Amino acid sequence: MNWMGVVVGLCSFLIIGLFHPLIIKGEYHWGTRLWVLFLIAGIVLAGLSLWTSNFLVSTVLGVTAFCSFWSILEIFEQRKRVEKGWFPKGPSHKSDAQ
Repeated sequence: MNWMGVVVGLCSFLIIGLFHPLIIKGEYHWGTRLWVLFLIAGIVLAGLSLWTSNFLVSTVLGVTAFCSFWSILEIFEQRKRVEKGWFPKGPSHKSDAQ
């Protein structure tokens, strides 16, 4: 039996589950400025994935890298959800009232 697919699937599920609250909490506290950190993390993790010889580690790093890249879009989508009132405004939204 080859369990690698199941392990990669589970890791992907956990990584995506981790990024969901990271986007919500990150936008709440730091606003959309967080996109730069997601970009840097994605580039670094993608690079590490390319240079890692272990298949499982390389795959998990690659999945995490592309979750970081996807989070750039989601951080701006989260801002829109906050503006619609679906999520509370955080300290990063203080400048909106001026």
